[in-house]
Amino acid sequence: MYDLLRTINSPTDLRRLDMPALHRLASELRAFILESVSKTGGHLSSNLGSVELAIALHYVFDTPQDRLVWDVGHQSYPHKILTGRRDDMAHIRQLGGISGFPRRSESIYDSFGTAHSSTSISAALGMAHAARINGEQRHSIAVIGDGALSAGMAFEAMNNAGIAEDMPLLVVLNDNDMSISPPVGALRHYFGRLIAGRFYQQARQGVQYALRTLPPIRHLARRLESQVKGMLVPATLFEEFGFNYTGPIDGHNLDELIPAMQRLRHMQGPQFLHVVTQKGHGYKLAEADPIQYHGPGKFDPAVGLVAVKPARKSYVQVFSEWLCDEAERDPRIVAITPAMREGSGLVAFEQRFPERYFDVAIAEQHAVTFAAGLATEGLRPVVAIYSTFLQRGYDQLIHDVALQNLPVTFAIDRAGIVGADGATHMGAFDLAYLRCVPNMVVMAASDENECRQMLHTAVGYEGPCAVRYPRGNGPGVATVAEMTALPIGKGEVRRHGGALAGRRVAILAFGTMVAPSLAAAEALDATVANMRFVKPLDEALVHQLARTHDVLVTVEEGCLQGGAGSACLECLADAGLGVPVLRLGLPDEFIEHGDPAALLNHYGLDADGIRASILRFVDRMKAQAGEPAVTSYGAVPATREVRSL
Repeated sequence: MYDLLRTINSPTDLRRLDMPALHRLASELRAFILESVSKTGGHLSSNLGSVELAIALHYVFDTPQDRLVWDVGHQSYPHKILTGRRDDMAHIRQLGGISGFPRRSESIYDSFGTAHSSTSISAALGMAHAARINGEQRHSIAVIGDGALSAGMAFEAMNNAGIAEDMPLLVVLNDNDMSISPPVGALRHYFGRLIAGRFYQQARQGVQYALRTLPPIRHLARRLESQVKGMLVPATLFEEFGFNYTGPIDGHNLDELIPAMQRLRHMQGPQFLHVVTQKGHGYKLAEADPIQYHGPGKFDPAVGLVAVKPARKSYVQVFSEWLCDEAERDPRIVAITPAMREGSGLVAFEQRFPERYFDVAIAEQHAVTFAAGLATEGLRPVVAIYSTFLQRGYDQLIHDVALQNLPVTFAIDRAGIVGADGATHMGAFDLAYLRCVPNMVVMAASDENECRQMLHTAVGYEGPCAVRYPRGNGPGVATVAEMTALPIGKGEVRRHGGALAGRRVAILAFGTMVAPSLAAAEALDATVANMRFVKPLDEALVHQLARTHDVLVTVEEGCLQGGAGSACLECLADAGLGVPVLRLGLPDEFIEHGDPAALLNHYGLDADGIRASILRFVDRMKAQAGEPAVTSYGAVPATREVRSL
């Protein structure tokens, strides 16, 4: 079925093919991607739409000598397959398998790691300048989607690139009228108004031919070209930035794509190629619903996606229901998303409250400051955002929200381990980077109902609040329709324990770690506190547990450095309380992609891992005191063990 594709192990093999063979390769590659993703899950629509683009780029340019940067990286599956990773697709996004995004450590063809949006032009420009400094002759190519182009960083890079008149830089706009959610904003309408490529290019070629008869004064000729061309067609936004614009052209037509790229390869200065593609191209179900097929799980391509009602509510569903209920009772509630309507659970809110719904496109910095502006006028903005994407608006969170103590609620989805998307998307850092910000209140939900009540607490607070919750389903706790504000900075003891081999153990659990901590505590007869608040920390509860227990254990689904456990240590140190403390959480490393349950087990953050780590810690204490060990506990990952002052 893939006779030709199986012969392509690098772009060198690809460049030996003639045009009919390239067309055949495109068909095989598209079929292979559909079959592969249906077996593993992963990104589908975007990759079906970038097949011909990947073939043309590797056919025309001398990769990896020429640097190729994909943005956003979830459209890079064809690139991966053409660069020697065809067989590795069977394990993509799985623990130990290849990444779903470009990754420098994975292949020499992955010039730059791209999983967040809008970074490609900056990176490619840096590579182009480096080539000049190093005396190397090569091209730098950035492939950027129309959704990614909405971010300010892309325009910052173009503004900087346009002044380099002879820089061998090509920006390819993959315009598929989509990001993950439908596109929004003025850029979407601008692309629709661009002059048809064939007329534009004919007019441009006529102008250039006429100018060749004028005196060969370089700068005067360029100025004249701009003036004469302006009489024929409107100048594009990209040419105002200093790029030579080509397009729009059909991104699924190799007979048009390849010659266009070949021409651009020999042109001087920054080039901008506008390519129009279709998400899901070649698979009718994905063409009809590219959103649902953006990142599906395993499915039968002949049948398509089949809706399965989960046994428990997802946290996204809990958030969606809460937001609509809260907005029904409070007209000040407005919702903001940076291009993640479906992922963040805002579809129902947009349908019910369209005048209070704002999708600001992939522009997290703008989203946060926009929310601050709304808050200054008495509204209660809720920013629905993934933990990993809030990092992109961190300065605005500090300077525009927290410094002015504005009542903005951050609903932080995908906190903790997210699974297959890997290190670039792990929500490992939010507790650490939020708790150091003055005026911030930071909550971590332990179950579905607590998440609902925390969100209600946040919008009623006269200052910035963050509520973090994980990807996926909750533990199965029913949500209560009535909403009650929680007392700020107060945790609760969920289980009162006895003693483990003469040592009284208290587990201070944050958010998702409450359930596995309770399970571990049953075997250990330990006390368990649901801390609820990372900031302000319930210092009175920490002091009480330190005075009544021999060992404290903090457990969090976040980085240990600067996280919730560190907050507890600071609290104990400030109070002069000396008690052994075991901190459990994510280590000082980037967490790889894989099944979330397997990753939690790997890092000792499931019930068995927590129990085993505590047993080992207590055994070490007993050994130091010359006492016999408690019991065998098996292999557990390394933990951070600290004795406070």
